[in-house]
Formats: sequence, structure tokens, C-alpha cells
Amino acid sequence: MAEFKYKVTQIHGRLSESSKGWTKELRSISWNDKEAKYDIREWSLDHEKMGKGVTLSKEGIVTLRDLLNGLEL
Repeated sequence: MAEFKYKVTQIHGRLSESSKGWTKELRSISWNDKEAKYDIREWSLDHEKMGKGVTLSKEGIVTLRDLLNGLEL
């Protein structure tokens, strides 16, 4: 598997926690020294391991916000 680097630039907040203690969080992450993007994924208790997630640009997160605001919850 190819090596990759990441740097968490900001933790925006926790969305949920699993029964095993992993937390789903919204963070800003710089992948491979590129501009930081918004990232939603699960993290282990020690924040050393991560699960699969989704990474969004600023435009993508704005579109997601607008879609969520339009939902009737």
C-alpha cells in the first residue's frame, strides 16, 4: 500500500461514538502536504488509527450544509 502523510489542522467536532469507543469526527486535514480539506471519518480512542471516510473541499462542505438545511428532520 502506498504511503501517505496527513496533518490534522483543526478538529471541528464529534458527530458520534461507537460502542467500541471510536469517534466519528469532522476535521480539517492536509493530505500529502496539500491544502487542508474537510474530512469526516472514524478515529480510534488514541487517534492513531482511522477508518474510511469522506473528504470534501470548501465548496463540497457548503453544498452538504445547504442540502442538510433543506431536510425536514
